[in-house]
Amino acid sequence: MSWLIVAPVLVALVALRFLKPSMIVWLLAWWVALWVIADFGFATPVPQSVVRLYMGIVTLALLSYVTADPERWRQVRQPTERFLTERQYLPALVLLAILIPAALAARVYFDVTAPPRPPTFGRTIHPAPPDQITVHDEAHNLTTLENPYRRLEANDPDDFRRRVAEGRRVYYQNCFFCHGDLMRGEGIYASALNPIPTDFQDSGTIAQLQESFLFWRIAKGGPGLPEEGGPWMSAMPAWESFLSEEEMWNVILFLYDFTGSRPRARHAEDAVTTDGEH
Repeated sequence: MSWLIVAPVLVALVALRFLKPSMIVWLLAWWVALWVIADFGFATPVPQSVVRLYMGIVTLALLSYVTADPERWRQVRQPTERFLTERQYLPALVLLAILIPAALAARVYFDVTAPPRPPTFGRTIHPAPPDQITVHDEAHNLTTLENPYRRLEANDPDDFRRRVAEGRRVYYQNCFFCHGDLMRGEGIYASALNPIPTDFQDSGTIAQLQESFLFWRIAKGGPGLPEEGGPWMSAMPAWESFLSEEEMWNVILFLYDFTGSRPRARHAEDAVTTDGEH
């Protein structure tokens, strides 16, 4: 976290507590403080899609806090009713009714008309992986690492299909929100991400990669990219924090199976598929 941002916010909240503000001011202060921390308080920038999702949760939590107690609800309801109904507040109410939609319209206008800005440096779409990574406290050499379940495709087709089905479950519980139902990078959150998620159906993506590369990218997510892979505003987390190694390998099997692709061969002799074709 960036404590130069977070520390002053926390100090301001503590100081405000001693001033005993009204409930509305207190709630607004908490909302703004949490927004500042979410948007600016982390060394690694948080994607705006995640910030908006988090602030939606914060808003619901604050509303629940207020409505759970009759006294707190009265402290919010009464001044709100006075503001909306008493003549003395009419000019402020009219001004607010104009400013809110005007601000939203201005935000949309500037977002739509903003010229595209190139990154401050060239970004490598498929950056070179490190020689070695550690996942779940186990070191993996990416130069020699292979999917331990790929051989089942020839040796035990039934178990292989079971693992592909398990990979399907993992994908649709965790990945399709961004990568989409058809793996074309058109998930419901895709438009909010920069860059947009990878189109796995493109023959220039996973078909050109070894499975160890996908294991690295899934395990380490956006935060695990080297500098040459930036600027990276993807919301893809480090899935090693949520999935087992077996689940990550299974979802890799499913990615290739669903798209009809074959992983890039590591050695010439590996280019022969299970049915003997090259």
